[in-house]
Amino acid sequence: MERSSSNPNNLRVIIESVLPEVDCGRFPVKRVIGEEVRVEADVFADGHDAVVAELLWKFSSDRDWQRLPMTFIGNDHWAASFRVEKLGRYEYTVRGWTDPFLTWQRDLEKRKAAGQDLSVDFLIGAQLSGNRILADAARPDEMRFMEAMRAKSPPPKETSTYERTLQVAVDPLRARFSTWYETFPRSARGDGKHATFEDLVKLLPYVAQMGFDVLYLPPVHPIGTTARKGKNNAVAAKPGEVGSPWAIGAEDGGHKSIHSQLGSMNDFERLVQEAKKHGMDIALDIAFQCSPDHPYVQEHPKWFRGRPDGTVQYAENPPKKYQDIYPFEFENEDSLGLWNELKSVFEFWIGHGVKIFRVDNPHTKPFAFWEWAIGELKRAHPEVILLAEAFTRPRIMHRLAKLGFSQSYTYFTWRNTKQELVEYFTELAQHPSREYFRPSVWPNTPDILHETLQKGGRPAFIVRAVLAATLAANYGLYGPAYELMEHLPREPGSEEYLNSEKYEIKPWDRDRADSLRELIARLNSIRHENAALQTDWNLKFHPVDNEQLLAYSKGDILVAVNLDPHHAQSGTIDFGFDESFEVQDLLGGGRYTWRGRRNWVQLNPLTLPAHVFRVHRRPA
Repeated sequence: MERSSSNPNNLRVIIESVLPEVDCGRFPVKRVIGEEVRVEADVFADGHDAVVAELLWKFSSDRDWQRLPMTFIGNDHWAASFRVEKLGRYEYTVRGWTDPFLTWQRDLEKRKAAGQDLSVDFLIGAQLSGNRILADAARPDEMRFMEAMRAKSPPPKETSTYERTLQVAVDPLRARFSTWYETFPRSARGDGKHATFEDLVKLLPYVAQMGFDVLYLPPVHPIGTTARKGKNNAVAAKPGEVGSPWAIGAEDGGHKSIHSQLGSMNDFERLVQEAKKHGMDIALDIAFQCSPDHPYVQEHPKWFRGRPDGTVQYAENPPKKYQDIYPFEFENEDSLGLWNELKSVFEFWIGHGVKIFRVDNPHTKPFAFWEWAIGELKRAHPEVILLAEAFTRPRIMHRLAKLGFSQSYTYFTWRNTKQELVEYFTELAQHPSREYFRPSVWPNTPDILHETLQKGGRPAFIVRAVLAATLAANYGLYGPAYELMEHLPREPGSEEYLNSEKYEIKPWDRDRADSLRELIARLNSIRHENAALQTDWNLKFHPVDNEQLLAYSKGDILVAVNLDPHHAQSGTIDFGFDESFEVQDLLGGGRYTWRGRRNWVQLNPLTLPAHVFRVHRRPA
């Protein structure tokens, strides 16, 4: 690509404020297959000559650049868009130049409109373009003028190109729009007995019927016995207690092995294949930590931190202690060996059909490791999706997203008031960080039972599901705890579940009459049937004269939610346009005619605390 003039003193065009751009081009922006990349830039020059701006783009491995003229928006601002059609990396930049011939054409029009003599101007145009018709004084002026307006500028002699080549990382569609269901495979039977992958295969229709397209499994590996945790995170397990799946590794294997009671690798591969028949992908938890019994502990002692008393440092988040887990020590004499082995864990499961991973606590591992590992993985497998489970400080979460994680957990669980929700989701949808940070919102996880769900009853579970499913294009639920409305904390003030499934096999009555499964299925159906809910960038909040009512829209979908789980609330929504229109309640049923921009709603938490409307605007 021609970067610029050979003589920098000849460069008159300035190119700056190019968007999208992350950290001066240090990191790529993100898109999914089929999306547009709208590129904007300020392009200007000294003097009064006409300026031309051009977008250059290509797939990273292509030799030749594609070229698109940029459209002048105003105030020296230009824009153009290109579509990404392949997984992997694209590159783009902007170049510009002054155009003497275009300047001449512009001035010629002005002179003609003023009735001036154009004879000399036609000769100047002929010199600039080499067009003989313009130089032919025997031809009528009107013919020469029409020829001048039709003529194209010759190729530029001097061009300026933006100082950086920027990149776009292109992911599968499911990176932007996905619906996750987390469940413990060992509880798939529902009767309290240890289940197998075959039992989980039998559960696939249940999950598919609710409309989920990603079935996420906590670790499926052997579980250590040393310092095994008991029920409710008891320090010592009683005989027969199963331990936490995150205490990975035993005599029969580690991160590349399967818990023997779940089945064989063939059984796992069958699960992956059967899930695809139901339109679902299997996502696996990747937790880079080990039980004291993991083969790595004996084979690679340098990968762990030793204590002065000769023991190995277990995981801690004071005052919490995790005696059943050893974290890796990344700063060790064999760090290269550790990095390569951990990357190979991903590669192993990719080889067995898994393309989606939820990564546990990535913020406790080095940034440099993730940039290297994700870069290597995505070069070989651009279809892979990685969800970062990092409930930590914003800058750390954002750094992980920049380094390549496809999706990121959010603070949604702790955003419950109207003000909190409006401020947070406006940031997620409109802040420049949306170019790289894709939110995934979860009302609950096995680790988090928020006070709202503990005290809000069935209405709170409905409201949080509606918010998650309609505010964000990527969301997930931990079930069947969610649809069966598990709400008891281990103790007052705790976000831990009483009798947490992390430490025991749970009996689940999935056919319970009060289950939310049908409502969740309807929500997910609405998501899949309405493209407006499959992106984050089109979110708009609307004024409501009641602080307990939240209203927002995405395209032709309008959502109204009662945030008060105990009382009916009513108010007037200002939807923003004056004509009459019809709204169809996709969640509760019914059609209503609204007239004018302000319309009244009432929502009773004892019936249905939310509307999800499709707006039908009438032709003018």
